[in-house]
Parts: sequence; C-alpha cells; structure tokens
Amino acid sequence: MPAAAALRRILIRDAEVVVTQDDAGRELRGASVLLCGPRIEAVYAAGELPPGLQADEVIDARGHAVLPGLVNTHHHMSQSLTRALPGAQDAELFSWLKRLYPVWSGITPEMVHVSTQVAMAELLLSGCTTSSDHLYLYPNGVQLDDSIAAAAQIGMRFHAARGSMSVGESAGGLPPDHLVEAEPAILADSQRLIEQYDDKGRYAMLRVVVAPCSPFTVSQDLMRESALLARSFGCRLHTHLAENDHDLAYTQARFGLTPTQYVADLGWLGDDVWHAHCVKLDADGIARFAASGTGVAHCPCSNMRLASGIAPLRRMVDAGVPVGLGVDGSASNDGAQMLNEARQAMLLARVGRAMQPPGADGRFGCDAGPAEMTARDALALATRGGARVLGRDDIGQLAPGMAADLALFDLRSLGFAGGAVHDPVAALLLCASAPAAYTVVNGQVVVRQGQLTTLDLGPLIERHNRFATALARAA
Repeated sequence: MPAAAALRRILIRDAEVVVTQDDAGRELRGASVLLCGPRIEAVYAAGELPPGLQADEVIDARGHAVLPGLVNTHHHMSQSLTRALPGAQDAELFSWLKRLYPVWSGITPEMVHVSTQVAMAELLLSGCTTSSDHLYLYPNGVQLDDSIAAAAQIGMRFHAARGSMSVGESAGGLPPDHLVEAEPAILADSQRLIEQYDDKGRYAMLRVVVAPCSPFTVSQDLMRESALLARSFGCRLHTHLAENDHDLAYTQARFGLTPTQYVADLGWLGDDVWHAHCVKLDADGIARFAASGTGVAHCPCSNMRLASGIAPLRRMVDAGVPVGLGVDGSASNDGAQMLNEARQAMLLARVGRAMQPPGADGRFGCDAGPAEMTARDALALATRGGARVLGRDDIGQLAPGMAADLALFDLRSLGFAGGAVHDPVAALLLCASAPAAYTVVNGQVVVRQGQLTTLDLGPLIERHNRFATALARAA
C-alpha cells in the first residue's frame, strides 16, 4: 500500500499577540502557532519556537493579532439577495417579513448557491471560520443541498440548519400559504439530510441541524416531532424565539404561554438546543435556559435594524446561559462582518445598561463600576461562546488538538493607529472593524493578504447582483 500523504504544516510566526481563548485565557506576545493538517499542533510563546522547525508554509505574523476563527451562530444567507430593498428598509419584524415573503418566493436553487457563497465570502473575509445558516424557504426546487454544495466549494466550516414553515396565513400563521410545506415532507427531508451529510467527527466540516422556523410559522406538532427526530440522530435543534413584542404577543394570544413556557412544553430546552435572538427573554426564561444549558444566538445588529429591542445579554451571561453571536439575515443586518458584530454586542450592552433607571442596579454615576460588556467579553462570545452554542469542543480557541481555524488581523493598518499600541486585543473591537489579513479553515488558507483564495469574487458578485435585480423585478 502507498504511504499516507504527509499532513501540510503551516507556521504562523512571531505574532504581535496570539489571543488563545484557551482555558487560561492567555494572550501571548511574540508567539507562534503551528498547524498540522486540520489541527493545531503547538502554540509557542515568544522564545520557545524550536530552531530549524520545518513547515510547508510560514506566515510572517509580525504586527498581527492572531485569533481563533470567529463563530457565527445564526444567519439567513440567501437574504443577501434582498439587502437594502425598498419597502423593507424601515420595517419591524412582522411587516418586514410580509414585505419580503413575496420576493423570496422567487428564489431558485442557483440563487441559493450563489447567495450562500457571497454571504460566506463576507464572513471569511471578516475572520469567521464556522457558520450556521438557517434556510427555511424551499420554493422552485430549492434544497438545503444547494447551500451545502456552496459551502464545500468556498471552504467554510458549516452547520446547515434545515429550516421549515408549515403554518400559513389561512391557518393563523404569518407566511403565505404557497410558501409552507407539508409536515411529513419536512420531517422526511430532514432525516434524508442527516443521513446523507451529518458528520459527528472531530474537525467535522459539515453538520446538519433540525430547525423549524418560529412559533408563528410552524405547528406545535412539528416542533415536537422535530425534537424527537433530531435527538434520535444526536443532532442539534435551532429556532427563533422571543424576538420582539409582536412575537411575544403572538405566542401569548395563540398558546397562552410565554416563549420559554412554549418551548419547554415542546421539549425545546436542553444543551442540544439554541434559540436565535431572545430579545424578550424574561427572568424565568433566563433561569430555565441557564439550568438546562439552552443556548442563545445574540444578533445585535439585526435587533437594532428591526427595532426589536436590546437583549438582556449581561444577565444571560452572568446566569450561565451559553451565548454566541449571529449576524442574522443579510436583509436584516445588511452586512456580515463578525468582528463588527462583536463590537456592536459590546456597545449595545453598554447602551442597555445606560437605559436603566438611575441606581436600578445599585450603582450610580461615577461609582458605576466596570463596563457592562468589555471588548474581551465580546470577543469571547464570538469565539468560545459560539463554539459552545453550536456544541463544538474542537473550535473557538487556539490550543494543541483544536481545529486549525484562525484569523490574522493587521494591527499596523490605519484603523488601529494609536490604539493597537496601547492594547492590541481591545483595539480589535474598540477601533474600526478591520477585515482579516489571513483566514485559515481546517488548515487551509482561504483568505491570503486580504483576498479570498477559493473563489473569484468578481464574477460571483456580478452573478449575485444579476439575481438580486431579477428577483426584485419579478416580485
């Protein structure tokens, strides 16, 4: 038999700072990271690099911050086709959806493939290496396979969420009837996808998630059956919950329950579940999420864009709720820059605290104490927090045996001038959000010197814009 091919080794050398996010929270000046195939082989502090160490590629990281690859826990990638669409620019959630459902009904498989790659390119160029995507519309022959193929081609670590809608307007739901699916077909396709694609292995590039869309688009029966299906295969569960006041009112009026009571009754609390948004999660909800290990995808830009409110981020984190960050749909954020999402999470948490009545937290004025959310807190949500929410113990930190996923940011660029010299880690969030200089996924360099290596962006953007124009005109 032929000898096994040697794994490719990449040495990221002499970084300004390596932000490990390891259990000790080390930030190492002048450190180096050695990758071997899909895993991290070693992290060397300054002066520890063995002389004569051989590698297939050496990346000079002087002047750069090296981070674990950022983790995006909630997205709707096909919505990049409808960014900044007139008529939906200033709407709240329900009216925004009603405006866009007719447009999205024209989406085709090719549109899903191209829009997924555009969204993933944006994420990779921002230092994001792992992303979930919640695709819940399947018109015109669209399948989740279209997204899965796109991810494999561009080189992103992917948690593909098989979303669904089964309750249309005639049955009291929000979406038009022609966009909903029959529940037996939803469950059958979810099982097909799990059996065909889901990879439970360490360093898996693809996992499948079972993800009915929301309380106002699916039945309680589908929620229960989806939970049973996912757990029979050891897969995770995902949905939207408690996003705004209308969402809250719908759950109360239709089911007579709070959002937390609703999901608890359906088996949707547990360490294999995460919910998007949770802007309106109350004290009981926070306590039950924390006790059960139920995760939250916090989407600050989308929550501001749709005027949904300010999620109780600090209270969730302090209670022990697993929290990661999500850029959410490209048409409810209009951007997918993960470092910026972390920055917005930090800033919005501070605004939320400032909106409390004076003295409501026992602190006042100059004696108010530490910030509600520090830059390092937010960076932890974007890395280790996201990994925990997605149920991964192999991403989100830089340590031997972890996945070879990382991002480099050039601290010598204009946006960091006068900031990185004082605190290069805090500057990543306090200064302007920078693009990644390098992004490495599973030991493959997918962004090199700020340029995507796996696809030609020019023709991709051109096709995407043609599709976006045609989709809007058809509606």
